[in-house]
Amino acid sequence: MPNTKDQFQTILIADDIEANRALLTEILSAENYRIVHAQDGDEAMEVLENGEVDLALLDVMMPGRTGFAVCRALKSNPDTRLIPVVLVTSLSASEDRMQGIESGADDFINKPVNKEELLARVRSLLKIKQFTDELEHAETVLFALALSIEAKDPYTEGHCDRLSQSSEALAKRLSLTEEERTALRRGGVIHDIGKVAVPDQILLKPGPLTPEERQVMERHTVVGAGICSPLKSFRSILPIIRHHHEKMDGSGYPDGLKGAAIPLTARILQTADIYDALTTDRPYRKAMPPERAFALMREEVKRGWWDGALVDELQAMVHGSALSN
Repeated sequence: MPNTKDQFQTILIADDIEANRALLTEILSAENYRIVHAQDGDEAMEVLENGEVDLALLDVMMPGRTGFAVCRALKSNPDTRLIPVVLVTSLSASEDRMQGIESGADDFINKPVNKEELLARVRSLLKIKQFTDELEHAETVLFALALSIEAKDPYTEGHCDRLSQSSEALAKRLSLTEEERTALRRGGVIHDIGKVAVPDQILLKPGPLTPEERQVMERHTVVGAGICSPLKSFRSILPIIRHHHEKMDGSGYPDGLKGAAIPLTARILQTADIYDALTTDRPYRKAMPPERAFALMREEVKRGWWDGALVDELQAMVHGSALSN
């Protein structure tokens, strides 16, 4: 019986020999996969860049771009790098296999193709691709939700984007790892997602919050971490979401962490967040110039609130950026 669940999954078959394309098409069409063809590497790239392809079967030795070259181009493009690639080849030398691995290939199939082996590998890779697509969809929903929260308040327009960029730039200045920089870039957008649970009359209140309202507001860090915790890809962002309102003297929330116990990524985002808040207009005051904002932040460093070393680094970064403009 054909697998009806797979009927909308699209497979690209790229081979310059028509008989090879016909054989693979016959095997895969019987399983209700949608098949698209390419006769050479350049045509394969055009199909991959312009269409919705779930898996690519690439002959290695094709005119123009080889299967290796197509695979490298595919895996270096953020828009196509998650498409599984199977190299179909008669090459058996270990150096050819190594070249395929270095190109980013997900699997290999030798010619002449064994039907059962082909179907088993295609099904396995398409199942992984389906899980990846579902994960990306979940992440997209969370980012859209975070931006919709920001959009409720006209005074915070663009805040998430600025915070994302400045936090990542500060992390780069501090020579943090690529994973930490990525976490800060994404955390800049998603850090306040827990505010979805805060009623608008509290979230948008122009005056001071009552103790009860503040308690509701402060729960947003815990709620946000809870929303994102099921996604393993958000694991490095969770400390940022939960702890970006802690203070160096332990008077912050939600856990009252002190000093170095506050994750560095959370302190970096917090520093950039405070600076952005001070240098943009608010209903109760106009934006401060950078020097005034840093002076105020240093006063609060003396009170034991923020990380003074990070304030120094941010000021140096902002000053350097101003000089280069």
